[in-house]
Amino acid sequence: MNGMEKVNKQTLEWLLEEDPLNPGVRYLALRDLEDRAVNDPLVIAARQAALASGQIPAILTQQDAQGFWVEPGPGYLPKYRSIVWQVIFLAQLGADVREERVYKACDYLLSHAIGKFEGFSMTATPSGTAHCLQGNLGTALLTLGMGVDERLRHALEWMACSITGDPYQGVPIHYYRSGISGPGFLCSANDHQPCAWGAVKVALALAKVPADQRTPAMRKAVQMCVDFLLSTDPAGADYPHPYAPKTSTSWFKFGFPVFYITDVLQILEALLGLGLAGDERLLAAIKLLESKQDTHGCWIMEYTYNGKTWVDIEEKKQPSKWVTLRALRVLKQYYRL
Repeated sequence: MNGMEKVNKQTLEWLLEEDPLNPGVRYLALRDLEDRAVNDPLVIAARQAALASGQIPAILTQQDAQGFWVEPGPGYLPKYRSIVWQVIFLAQLGADVREERVYKACDYLLSHAIGKFEGFSMTATPSGTAHCLQGNLGTALLTLGMGVDERLRHALEWMACSITGDPYQGVPIHYYRSGISGPGFLCSANDHQPCAWGAVKVALALAKVPADQRTPAMRKAVQMCVDFLLSTDPAGADYPHPYAPKTSTSWFKFGFPVFYITDVLQILEALLGLGLAGDERLLAAIKLLESKQDTHGCWIMEYTYNGKTWVDIEEKKQPSKWVTLRALRVLKQYYRL
């Protein structure tokens, strides 16, 4: 079955309409849903529109001339206005390093958020790293077009080794009571239990690395991501959550942008990116996704960072072009086989 057979024609037309408030949706829908080439005149015009109006230029206007936002340094704080969050946000909005200011942000981040141990960190020290941070930044920087940068390649390899427990360049990985506390997604923020939010982010990043370019540690980490995320039905998201008596409701609230909190939709994005199209183990999660589609073929904004970021995205509890775009990408990928 072609995944686009699952798409309501009117919904696709809604995403493809010119929208000065959300111009990136049209650009990404042309590219990802219609599979138009990067040199297609419609794609070129839509990309230019996304750089000229809407969220991308609004975020870049707040950038310091050196490349950071608000404060120099590793850029994790303040949430959600510092460089870490802007790079993640810009990648999800459809920006890329062909825009000089976007490249400057990526270059600054790679120069300041990677410690001497060569992994991403909130503090540039090993105790300040986390799987969600590593995966988010790896995904964003690869999406933005920094895949050839050696600093990023080293950071991705360190990320993989921190999961597998393999030595990084012959040096054992050291774990701490803060941040990553052991191999296999253990994290202090999850009371030293395996963190599924972190596993999803790592899977997203590794999915962006072409299969023939993955190192042995990356291939091993990919399998660990798949095994862990499928250790329970993703539709229920019953992963270890020792600080709470029940599963976080955040798993079932689909929103945009997606930072370190994640949702079932992003589990699907990650696993489909790793090649699990058509896998029956994802079917219940796919059905959950489809059940959230309204009578007009759209998905609503259930989770938002409005008021916390430089720009707001649509309205909570209203039909969302960005969430609908996320959903249709997944349905297209899943039903491709």
